[in-house]
Amino acid sequence: MSSLKNKIDFVMLFTVNNANPNGDPLMGNMPRTDYEGYGEVSDVCIKRKIRNRMQDLKQDIFVQSGDRIKDGHNSLEARFDAHFDRKKKIPDATVDKDSCKKWMDVRSFGQVMTFQKRALGIRGPVSISLAKSLNPVDVITLQITRSTNGMRAEEGKARSSDTMGNKHYVEFGTYKLTGSINCYFAEKTGFTDEDADIIKEALRTLFVNDMSSARPEGSMEVKKVYWFKHPNKLGIASSAKIHRLIQTDIKPDIDKVKQYEDYVIKIDEERFNNYRQLGLELEELDGI
Repeated sequence: MSSLKNKIDFVMLFTVNNANPNGDPLMGNMPRTDYEGYGEVSDVCIKRKIRNRMQDLKQDIFVQSGDRIKDGHNSLEARFDAHFDRKKKIPDATVDKDSCKKWMDVRSFGQVMTFQKRALGIRGPVSISLAKSLNPVDVITLQITRSTNGMRAEEGKARSSDTMGNKHYVEFGTYKLTGSINCYFAEKTGFTDEDADIIKEALRTLFVNDMSSARPEGSMEVKKVYWFKHPNKLGIASSAKIHRLIQTDIKPDIDKVKQYEDYVIKIDEERFNNYRQLGLELEELDGI
């Protein structure tokens, strides 16, 4: 298969309802927000979910989550050693080529291989931005208790200290994620059109098989994926300009956003038509 021949840009919109999309460990696992109250989901978190969907779509990946290990290797080093004999001096080009061929996440996102005497950096073609809410979000803190002691209670007390806790969640938010796929880095890792289709499907189904106590089933939903395909490798416009084609505004009669339908989400038709005449294609996908 030949490597990707057309630059790709994409925009994804997803909603959060009474869920914690990405807890901040430095803030007691509260949902991430910036100083102005806008919700955030880190690119690392998004890539983790994409990797999980790659696995669900029967792809081999290198960075497997601890609860999703399928090959019995409990560390990246062990997984690396299972495929490369470090007793022999392995050329960097061999590690680069074989790693990209073996693991889809490596040829997509790249990877720093630190398991030889020197680190080898593989630069991937798929870049993902920080996801940010369209408006400031309300973070709710709920105090919770459990009905049994996790530890022995102190003498004279019925309950131990670990029966109380807090749960944090975003009441509602619509988040925007942007990304791109670079053809020149795709040539180096062997990333193909078929791989791009898997990335597209992973985004469309990002929250399938992703439930947890912090993210109950149905609390996070992909609403729309806008998939822009350029007519050539370099692209007809910068990724920033393509991403800005998707415009989001609150409906004029809405005081507080409570649902996705409170937004007017549209494409800048005039600018898009100009780009379309130059060969830009758009595919709009509804999420699952």
